[in-house]
Amino acid sequence: MNIIVSAGGTGGHINPAIALINEFKKQEKDLNVLYIGTHNRMEKNIVPKLGIKYMPLEIYGFSKTQIIRDFKDLFLIRKAINKCNKTIDEFKPDVVIGAGGYVTMPVIYSAKKKKIPTVILEQNSIPGKTNKALSKNCDLVCTSYENSNKYFSKAKKCVCTGNPVDLKFDGIKKESLGFHKNKKLLLIVSGSLGSETLNNFFISLLSKINEDDNYEVLYITGKSYYDEFINNKTFSKNIKILPFLDNMSSLFGDVDLIISRAGASTLAEIMNANLPSIIIPSPYVTGNHQYYNALDLVQRGLAKMYEEKDLNVQTIYNDINNLLTNDSMEYKTLKKNLSNLNKVKSSEIIYNEIRKIIKWMSMEMFMKILI
Repeated sequence: MNIIVSAGGTGGHINPAIALINEFKKQEKDLNVLYIGTHNRMEKNIVPKLGIKYMPLEIYGFSKTQIIRDFKDLFLIRKAINKCNKTIDEFKPDVVIGAGGYVTMPVIYSAKKKKIPTVILEQNSIPGKTNKALSKNCDLVCTSYENSNKYFSKAKKCVCTGNPVDLKFDGIKKESLGFHKNKKLLLIVSGSLGSETLNNFFISLLSKINEDDNYEVLYITGKSYYDEFINNKTFSKNIKILPFLDNMSSLFGDVDLIISRAGASTLAEIMNANLPSIIIPSPYVTGNHQYYNALDLVQRGLAKMYEEKDLNVQTIYNDINNLLTNDSMEYKTLKKNLSNLNKVKSSEIIYNEIRKIIKWMSMEMFMKILI
């Protein structure tokens, strides 16, 4: 079986793509995978390290301010479509899957024109522009939230499958990072690309945490912000600062509380790990979709949420200390609600749905030949 998978830009798109590829590897003995991503973003480093064949496209998202670059991008899109046309002819995929990001546009467009089965994964409660545009006449759209299905009325088929995650708790252990086995661990992360706003806030918060607080803290700044964050600053000995952590979710089994943005993949991993959280949705994303992602968890009693405009150092500090106190009823309630979740095997559901699409389209083509 040959599959093309395309996703790019952030871990929120890349991680589900990789989780789904791993499911295909489990299900298909003879599997050939081609991953199509950008030439300059994080997937270009992550995917080849996993032994997956990678093809880069030079393409950029449209901007409201960089008009000259937008004109250039129109040319690059046409060039990318031509490259995808040639690649599809040579690779002969049985299905083409887009897991999010503007890089998927020429890939899915080319596959649709060549009548290859096309599948889109939508991680967020409010879909992005690319997926909404590509979904028209798409063979299958897989959503993470039931309320997202209404945005894909023109797709041939839309199924709420959940968001694929591939959690492995046999990876990173907190002791290997220098933390104590018997102390609680707070993980703070501001998204796969980092956040200047949150970094500025967390400088004040981490300055307040001290060794009298009976827990330890791992703060992930994002690669772009690490040097500036630690420059001429001293924090308590129970705090460790890192720029980035590969396969971070494999540490979730050793984490007691996480403070995080509300990227759909991160939230899916948090729920699958039964990990209580304080969520700070990014207000800088299209359609404010992170807020609605987080709101879904809050309404089900699975997390706490603060909007960025409401952040207060003392309030968050008090919350952390309350939740990490041994007898915290709020923490126990969050943990219980997370444990009671009906966790679907999203990757397996999506694989089975794709198999149905391929089988149905093969039968349809066969009937046309007979007629």
